[in-house]
Amino acid sequence: MKNASSTAGEINFNELVQIIQQTHSELSVQASQAVNASLTLRNWLIGFYIFEYELKGSDRADYGKKIIERLSQRLHKMNISRTEVRELRRYRQFYERYPQIGESVTPQLQHKLVLPSIVKRESLTPVSGELLLSSLSFTHIAELLHIDDETKRAFYEIESIQGHWSVRELRRQINSLYYERSGLSLDKEKLSNITNQSAEMSAPQLIIRDPYIFEFLGLKAKEVMSESHLEEALLNHIEVFLLELGHGFCFEARQK
Repeated sequence: MKNASSTAGEINFNELVQIIQQTHSELSVQASQAVNASLTLRNWLIGFYIFEYELKGSDRADYGKKIIERLSQRLHKMNISRTEVRELRRYRQFYERYPQIGESVTPQLQHKLVLPSIVKRESLTPVSGELLLSSLSFTHIAELLHIDDETKRAFYEIESIQGHWSVRELRRQINSLYYERSGLSLDKEKLSNITNQSAEMSAPQLIIRDPYIFEFLGLKAKEVMSESHLEEALLNHIEVFLLELGHGFCFEARQK
């Protein structure tokens, strides 16, 4: 295929199709990664705000140990996604365990959000914040947060990134004690190669369907749907519409 910089008059129709397909694929990946990074950064910043408030909030004594519960109630009324008590605690834990994410908060964003200064802290894992944001979804991170041992958590971070694991694959490897088996193995590289040969890989189209992401975008679960779900939603609207029209119209069957 000719270079994409060729003018339209220098390419044939098949090359035109290939160039558009390539452009679509590349920018779809970029869009998925951008949304994922924004969501993950949002969750880290929520954890940061909560941590700072619990430490320095002027009226924090008024709420005692109910800060997160009260915060969740207020945010839920504002329809801010994924702000249940459990999630807010997870975000705070995310902030505490992954200080390197703060590297991705640009001065422009810090100014726009009127953020207090983010104190640099030593990372508990060797993976940079930029690599975490670009390679793992927040659902990956939520799975990793269940692991208390720092070395074990770092192991799964690196393996997930290098193997491009899906969330389901990460969960499967944790449950199969891959870290422990690797520690006992005499040939760790061979074990890693064998594991990744059969591993389910993550894909941009799967990332964008992540429940955290579509709620972040303001969509309900069923709005990120299969063809059958789409058909059901359309028919539900048609059925209601025809019934409102009254006599003379017939809704014979959902497949007709």
